[in-house]
Amino acid sequence: MDNREIILDVKKLNTTFVSDRRKVRIVKDVSFQVKRGKTLAVVGESGCGKSVTMNSIMRFLGKNAIVDAENIQYNALKNGQVKEYHLESVKDPNGPDMRALRGPDMAMVFQDPMSSLNPVYKVGDQVAEGLLQHNKGMTKKEAREKVLEMFKKLGIPDPEERIDCYPHQFSGGMKQRVVIAIAMICNPELIICDEPTTALDVTIQAQIMELLKDLQVNDGKSIILITHNMGLVAEMADEVCVMYMGRVVEFGSLEDVFDRTSHPYTRALLRSVPVLGLADGQKLETIPGATPNPADLKGGCEFADRCPECIELCRRGEIPCYEVGPGHHVRCLKYSSCPEVE
Repeated sequence: MDNREIILDVKKLNTTFVSDRRKVRIVKDVSFQVKRGKTLAVVGESGCGKSVTMNSIMRFLGKNAIVDAENIQYNALKNGQVKEYHLESVKDPNGPDMRALRGPDMAMVFQDPMSSLNPVYKVGDQVAEGLLQHNKGMTKKEAREKVLEMFKKLGIPDPEERIDCYPHQFSGGMKQRVVIAIAMICNPELIICDEPTTALDVTIQAQIMELLKDLQVNDGKSIILITHNMGLVAEMADEVCVMYMGRVVEFGSLEDVFDRTSHPYTRALLRSVPVLGLADGQKLETIPGATPNPADLKGGCEFADRCPECIELCRRGEIPCYEVGPGHHVRCLKYSSCPEVE
């Protein structure tokens, strides 16, 4: 598959956090691809490394984070030609090379709109900031017109009035639309959405997801959706990346992961999804145990202590990744007869 079809290719991404006492590797040999114009859902429990992985790619982490990868290749499509950017070689996360990519090429919708917006600046000015930063010849009046167009596109009512409001004057759903406007205003090809429906009621959740789906289908945007909501995954995703304790344990198409589920952790996640019509006395299934402390992991499969199918061999050494079907990869020793990948 050539780089016209793949917008983001990540191979063996590792992220380590350094403190005064020790180093802890949080993201471990993560590899995945995002196809152009498609949606990749990254799923898993809280604390499994989803957000850290995406922040590592965008280089939003602090100075105590060491990001290392064999390859993080972003393929920008400009005037019909593909231009490759190798993000693993960027030395300064806040330097001109990375800043030039954030906004016009790739953007991120952060998890909490309440903390993503500055309370002392008008929302219109916050959305226009990216435009003025990346278009040096643009006037403030021209930027304001672009912001108004974006507000109308995102369904923000009375945009001419709302553009001069402050964040506290917006509801949670409207704040989330403003955060999406900040990400979208420079027309990026790739949008990373970190739990974009957190703390929103179900009606607003549906509106936000419909908006993102429209951006993907009608505008051809590529989307990475970070979530633990398997219902959203079933509705939105073309491919699914299942993470546990900083590793990709299963990767494949939506049909592969939902209909041909292979990893015990993925099966446990799907069983724990609430469903209507539980019989009297029937309890919702849960995943036994709790996620371990990353600093306490010694080796073997990270899911071993919670896995009903664990054998002694699972606790030893590195667990390879196997291809159980075309494009369907699983990190589990049950499939050791399948060809190894990576």
